[in-house]
This record gives sequence, structure tokens and C-alpha cells, in this order.
Amino acid sequence: MIAYIERFVHDNDVDSLPEPETAEEQADLSPLFNGVDLQGTVEFAGCGSASGRDFGGVQLSKPLALIRPANSDDVAKVVRLASRSPHLTVAARGNGHSVNGQAMAHRGLVLDMKTIEPKITVDPATAQADVSGGALWEDVLKRCVLGYGLAPRSWTDYLGLTVGGTLSNAGVSGQTFIYGPQTENVTELEVVTGNGDVLVCSKNENPELFFSVLGGLGQFGIITRARVLLQPAPDMVRWIRVVYSEFSEFTRDAEFLVTRAEGDSFDYLEGFVFVNSDDPVNGWASVPLDSDQFFDPSCIPRAAGPVLYCLEVALHYKNEDPPSAVDMRSERLMGGLRFVEGLRFSVDVGYMEFLLRVKRAEEEAKANGIWDAPHPWLNLFVSKTDIADFDRVVFKNILKHGVGGPILIYPLLPSKWDSRKSVVLPEGEMFYLVALLRFCFPYPKGLSAQEMIVQNQEILQSCIQNGFDFKLYLPHYTSREGWKRHFGNQWTRFQERKARFDPMAILAPGQKIFPRNWHP
Repeated sequence: MIAYIERFVHDNDVDSLPEPETAEEQADLSPLFNGVDLQGTVEFAGCGSASGRDFGGVQLSKPLALIRPANSDDVAKVVRLASRSPHLTVAARGNGHSVNGQAMAHRGLVLDMKTIEPKITVDPATAQADVSGGALWEDVLKRCVLGYGLAPRSWTDYLGLTVGGTLSNAGVSGQTFIYGPQTENVTELEVVTGNGDVLVCSKNENPELFFSVLGGLGQFGIITRARVLLQPAPDMVRWIRVVYSEFSEFTRDAEFLVTRAEGDSFDYLEGFVFVNSDDPVNGWASVPLDSDQFFDPSCIPRAAGPVLYCLEVALHYKNEDPPSAVDMRSERLMGGLRFVEGLRFSVDVGYMEFLLRVKRAEEEAKANGIWDAPHPWLNLFVSKTDIADFDRVVFKNILKHGVGGPILIYPLLPSKWDSRKSVVLPEGEMFYLVALLRFCFPYPKGLSAQEMIVQNQEILQSCIQNGFDFKLYLPHYTSREGWKRHFGNQWTRFQERKARFDPMAILAPGQKIFPRNWHP
């Protein structure tokens, strides 16, 4: 009888190989790691449970093994091990927050990056921190703020994500219009390439690898360490939300604020769409910042449509700043904005409390049982030139009843993004992030996961049919043609980088961009 591992190494059809479920088959697979000398551990039994799922909950896979590396050398050893087989692939899994299986490796090897010691070393003199790729941003926040009074400049809304995971995509939030995405706020990386090399890279050292990996969807290397820029952390945040009935006025004010000179605007700006009704999830109740605040629907103009818009801004300040000075600055910045009178909400919170605001939502969702439900999220970058038509076609029509969660929308500036990196953006001087953060509520409260997926496809088809200039953020395509359209004139560069840093296409197979042993 041919041993399980021998069948795997030599079988031309890896998908036909049964999963190693019995103790004998697992024992047969273990010789694959003989002589590899890992400091970490390897798990075969039940490895498909957590490592074969992600936050999206709509994709499932069955990896052959889950590896818990102890350091970057372990990561490199696993990649080199995979290179000795014609079939094996490797996926780096952070906190599993992908939504379309991007961090999975069906019949491959999954690396649990959180098991690498989460080092966070702060250098106050240079205002930088060296952070392991598997560290969570929420831990980086606590270490930097509580230990040194410093903080990274650019964030994501949810901080239960790994450093390497967000830097492999972009990392956007309400600070992006000032400092650019998280990919613009790192000065050095340690990366394990698809060749199994452990390399340090920056703008001056191995620059092509540095630019490739940032926003590279995990295709060129696994980030095991990042040097992150810091700045003095404020003590407090004035958090403000105002409501608009007209999309044109909402976008006018948002664009005005993000194009003001640095230091002469708010420290954070986002926005969202909500349903013009008393729907407890999608409607008016989603706007107030405190349980003591009341949304008065009588303030809404009679001519308002099925959806309304909320502009969300925040102002940083120190404990020693006089309250009158904070009031004066916030009122000056709010002056001239055309929001609906009577629908302004404000609260003052601690800086860390503000940045960890989604953590509270996570705890509530877990208590309600919907955190572990499917999340067919859709994230887009839409050109400013098409955003008004997008509102008409999508927000006011397809999504007029909401998505069972937040619908984010806010403007970003391409000038804050380095085009040498791998992220692709719409054309023009400004584009909007649109994020449909869906949660599945039990019937009859909301759509099923499959219905949400169908609706997402309807939105994408509407964008294509209307000729909108858009790009998927956290992209997911199932065909080579889809990826070629996504990258456009950057596709050739993307292929060339793949051929250089991961020529056997070992890394990030869940993205479904390059098949194993592809040829350009």
C-alpha cells in the first residue's frame, strides 16, 4: 500500500487525495516535515476546523496541516518545504478576518502567524516601532500608548487584525485622508519570499520587494516584521456625527474637509449611509453616539429619499487643553457645513476608547450570536466622478432597505498613496471607499447569506453596466481575466513581481490569482 505522503508528493491531481483523517494517514503525512527542524509545532488532526474557515463564513477549505511557527526562520523552512513538492502551497493566516477565503490553502499548509512571538519594540527617539507581522493592531495600540504616549498614525476601524494582514492589503480608516493607508506608514519590513528567503526591505534596501509586498495580497512574501511610524498620542477625542438628506451636500462637505491643509481639518473623517426609517439595525437608531441621545425624525425634510447620510468626524486633544479651546476649534471646523439642523450628535471619549469602538460592537455581536454567522462583505473604491450615479443606482435603489450592518462611504486622496506599491486605485484626484459590512440576521430579519452574495453580484454588475470606474478593495476574483481587469495596466508589473519573488506560486493560493507552477 502506497504511503499517504508518497501519494501526495507524486499524485498529479492533489484535489483527488482524500483528507488525512485517520491516525495512520496523519502518521503517513508527518514524514513530510522530517528534517525540517521547526521551532514551532505542526498539527494534522482537525486542522481544517479553524484554519479552513474565515470571518466571511462563505468559503471552506481543508488544509493538510496547520503550522504554528515560532519565528521567521520557521516560516522560511515551511516555504522551502513546499517548494520541494509540485503541489504544496502556503497561506499565512493572521486573525482569519478575510471574507472570501484569501487566507486559506486548500490541500496546502496554513501558517498561524499569531504564534510568532508578538514583539512590539518602541523607539521613542525615532518615533517608530518594530512589530511582528502576527501582532494584533489592538496590542500595538495599547503598548505604544500606555508605555510611551505614542501611537501609529494610520489605522483600520477594527483593530483585531494582524499587522502583516492589513499591510498586505492597504489598511484604511478615517485617518487615511491625512496620512495615507497603513502601507504608507511603514519604513521597513522583514519578509519571507516565495523563494524561501528571509529579507529585510525598505525604500533603499531591496526596494522592489518592499513596494511589491505592501498591498501585494500576500503574493510576493509573508510579512514577519514591520517598522511602523508613530506620533504623539492624544488623550481625548471629540467624536461628532451629523446627518444629511442630500447626497450632494454630504459629499460636498466631506470633500471640503479632506482637502483642507493638514492641521486645518479634523483628525478623522468617515461617513455612512443609513435607512430613512425606524429600522433598529439599518435606520435612525444607528446614528446617535450615546444611549442618552435621541434621533428626532421630525427634523428630516419631507423631500428626503429612502436613505440618509451621516458624516462622522473626530478631533484630538490633550487633557490640559482648555474646554473652550476645544469647543472653539470644533465649531470653527463645523462652520459652513450643510447638515440637517437638529441632527448633530457629539460625545467626548478617551483616545483608546475611540479607536477600540468596534471592539464593543464585536462583543455585542458575539453575545447576539451573529459574529460567527456568515459575513458576505463587499468593499469598493469608487471614483469621485461616478459616486453620485453610484448613490442613485446602488444606495437609493438596490440597498434602500440596508444591508443588516454599516454601509461606509468616505473620500480618499490618491496623492496619499505611493503608486509603486501593489494596490490599484480608480483614476482621478479623489475616490470613495464604499464598504457594505453585512451581518446575517436570522430570517425574517434579514437576507440569507446566499441572497446577500447575489445582491453583491448585482451591485458589481450594475457598476460594470453603467461604466463606473471602480476597484474592489480586499479583492476576490475566480478567474485570471477578472484579475487582469482588476490590475489593468499594472497587470504586467504584478506578473513580473510574482515571477521574481514567488516563481512557483507557492504563496497565498486562496487569492486564486496564480495557479501552482504557473508560467507568465
